[in-house]
Amino acid sequence: MANPSNTKLDWRTLVLLLLPPLFWAGNFIAGRAVSADVPPVALSLIRWGLATLCLLPFALKPFLRDRTHYLAYRWHVLGTAVTGVATFNLLVYWGLHTTSATNGIILNSFIPFLVAIFGFLLYRQHLPGNQLFGLLVSLAGVLTVVSHGDLQVLLTLAFAPGDIIIFLAMICWALFTVWLKQIPATIDRSGLMLCQVLIALALLLPLYVWESQTTTAHIEHAQTIWTLLYIGIFPSVIAFLAYAKAVSLVGSVRASVFIHAMPIFGSLLSSLLLKEPFHGYQLMGMLTIFCGIWLANRQANTSPTKL
Repeated sequence: MANPSNTKLDWRTLVLLLLPPLFWAGNFIAGRAVSADVPPVALSLIRWGLATLCLLPFALKPFLRDRTHYLAYRWHVLGTAVTGVATFNLLVYWGLHTTSATNGIILNSFIPFLVAIFGFLLYRQHLPGNQLFGLLVSLAGVLTVVSHGDLQVLLTLAFAPGDIIIFLAMICWALFTVWLKQIPATIDRSGLMLCQVLIALALLLPLYVWESQTTTAHIEHAQTIWTLLYIGIFPSVIAFLAYAKAVSLVGSVRASVFIHAMPIFGSLLSSLLLKEPFHGYQLMGMLTIFCGIWLANRQANTSPTKL
């Protein structure tokens, strides 16, 4: 079997790696936009309910075919469903009620480091030097973008209670990534995702019943409906399937470092769609992030155990 650390990034693999941060950048903005109208559990339930409808036409057949494999890897399947599908998004939407998207992106940038830490603690997987250096360089690029190139912004940054919640979400995503790599790539990822989503819906439903006793969703405007459709399709189905395939191809750390591209796409989307000005610090941050991603993904002379 080929070692993911030796996998070269052709254009197809690169697309798989770039689609998730593109759509997840929009998810942070969309989640924040509807936070006043749709409470966290309801938003998560709607998101994965829509995702299930999208998955059923093409994922039901592999889901039924691979059901014995899910039982063989039941703890990894359950762990990824709980951490990456149910808990991660619920915590993100909950945290966005009391923190900013900027803080969320900063915390999100620590995911690759958490992936490396859990990979070592759980499976004694070692991080090659080029990947560690690339992670640090791309992190510097993320901080350049979110701080507007001003160190004082980072030094005076205020953190809210929601930041703790979002950091817990980042831990969940890191565990999801590490455990996902332990599920053989021969198991179809669309059927696996349908299994994970169904488990998550079963966990979210009683929480929704509890939440609905104190607060209700207000889905009354077309903008809210379009936002929910976006959340249910792009950052859910498309991004999750692309990320799962990418992890199986290049390894967990190499895939997770592309999450640092989220502020790049956030800046580009704001410039193109919202006509916000594009600044020099954003260009500098983007170049630094891409440099870090390249360093983390370039082939080393040796191939340690792959994360």
